[in-house]
Amino acid sequence: MADERHRSTGQGTGDNAARVALIERSILVMLVLGLFIGVLAVVRPFTIAILFGAALATAAWPIRQALIRQGLGRGATAALLLLLSLVLVVLPMIAFAPHLADQMVRGTQRVQSYFAATPEQPAWIKGVPLLGRRLGTAWDRVVEVKGNLRALLEPYTANLEQLMIGAARALADSLVQVILSLVVATMFWTNGDGLVSVLDDALRRLGGPIAERALDVAAGAIRGVAYGVIGTAAIQALLLTFGLAAAGVPGAAMLGFVAFLLALSQIGSPLLVLIWGAAAWWLFAQDNQVWGVFIIVWGLFVSTVDNFIKPWLIGFGVEMPISLTILGVFGGFLAFGFLGLFIGPTLIAIMFTLLQSWRTAVLDQPAAEVIKPAA
Repeated sequence: MADERHRSTGQGTGDNAARVALIERSILVMLVLGLFIGVLAVVRPFTIAILFGAALATAAWPIRQALIRQGLGRGATAALLLLLSLVLVVLPMIAFAPHLADQMVRGTQRVQSYFAATPEQPAWIKGVPLLGRRLGTAWDRVVEVKGNLRALLEPYTANLEQLMIGAARALADSLVQVILSLVVATMFWTNGDGLVSVLDDALRRLGGPIAERALDVAAGAIRGVAYGVIGTAAIQALLLTFGLAAAGVPGAAMLGFVAFLLALSQIGSPLLVLIWGAAAWWLFAQDNQVWGVFIIVWGLFVSTVDNFIKPWLIGFGVEMPISLTILGVFGGFLAFGFLGLFIGPTLIAIMFTLLQSWRTAVLDQPAAEVIKPAA
């Protein structure tokens, strides 16, 4: 009887201890969860800056490592990269972004007023030996097609104009986020080695070697997007802007910004011909035949240069299907604003490459398990 009473007492004590332990663990979990929610609330206003800054720091990480190997200190390297980012990103935005929306409004109105009237055939066309009559007929046909095309596209003109102007205004509004992103990137460039070690240790503990490798995979995805997608679009836009400005086409900066958006979206890259084709048309209408021919040749070069640049730039990272790139560009813009054009495809690329890496690891694992017992 005493033994049964002692056994029941011990069992009751054990149950009470288990309940106390469960309550303590529940309280600990709630405290950690509350702390996590609090940290997210604090960080939430800076989410875009952190994401863009981390992507920028990762994209420039090979340059940072090369400078350090040359004997430059971490602080000096971070300061140099910050100065380079200010010159290449912030200063053009300060000079360009505040007036871009107004320029696009005026440029759109100018284009609409120009194409509302039928441009007169340049006098020099009839004077071209052997081809004058044919060129004049071709001009009349283009004018006729242009009128029909304008009538066809007129219902969509307002939406397209609103989209472009919205992107320009979003660029101006994102200036503060870009500055904060540079601060974040500078912190990564200064103390990035310690952060990488912490992440490596945490991922190794959570998921083993496969999870640890995920950090390298994510870095490769970021560089693939930064170099292959954004880099190619920026190069095409700069080249086209330079050619338009050299030819004296009004609104060259605005047209270059539109070209950047089209090239960045991937699906709009073929539409670059509309920009330089319209510029060449305007130049011919102004009797600037030499510059008109130059813009045609230069525009063909700009439209095809991505076939040579993009494969080389993507070689520094990883390649991603064009459908996912388009999804990342438009989804990122809707979710994060202008900087989402860069953040969206970067996040999609990270997820895509992580899934590819996980799939490869899963496919290789059964073979390793088969070989291991044989050894």
